[in-house]
Amino acid sequence: MLPMFPLGSVLLPYGILPLHVFEERYRTMMRDDVEEFGVVLIERGSEVGGGDVRTQLGTVARVVRKTELPDGRWQVVAVGTPRRFRVARWLPDDPYPIAEIDELVDAPVDGAALRELVDDVVPRVRRVLAMRAEAGEPSAPVDVAFDGDPVVASWQLALLTGMGPLDGHAVLAIDDPLARLQRVAEVVDEQLDALTFRMGGSGE
Repeated sequence: MLPMFPLGSVLLPYGILPLHVFEERYRTMMRDDVEEFGVVLIERGSEVGGGDVRTQLGTVARVVRKTELPDGRWQVVAVGTPRRFRVARWLPDDPYPIAEIDELVDAPVDGAALRELVDDVVPRVRRVLAMRAEAGEPSAPVDVAFDGDPVVASWQLALLTGMGPLDGHAVLAIDDPLARLQRVAEVVDEQLDALTFRMGGSGE
């Protein structure tokens, strides 16, 4: 069983998740000293108050820092682990959401082919970051470093796109790392096209 934190956003592996915890059910989770919880996307409904409709796919998050404020709220920072899961069964939200999960395993990957695709996508992502900075939009540094493990690097590339929840959920659902990065590359190309159009140039 895994405590759950449904959100209106998708947490990808290696992503940073800052949380402002004010609902009593999640305050209880923090007081219970929960070290890991699952994050799933809310399809319909609100993050507050329950009664939401949740997706069945998510990422295990690990708490790396938490601070209780004088009024009982919590400031929490969690990070997405590499562990993806599918919900097998939701249990009653008592005292907070809990589910039984089946962890997902990546398909075997051709490391050389994935490394080649990473090397192909990296300059495109750097171009997106540069164009965002030029447009005055929030952006990660263009010279951001990537992990030597191509699987980890592929998740870093996905995170740097800043893709929306629907694209993020679709990427999270793909078990083949190569196919997953190909989908990320499609998102990057769509972003390049959009940025080039907005900036009125070729993007070259």
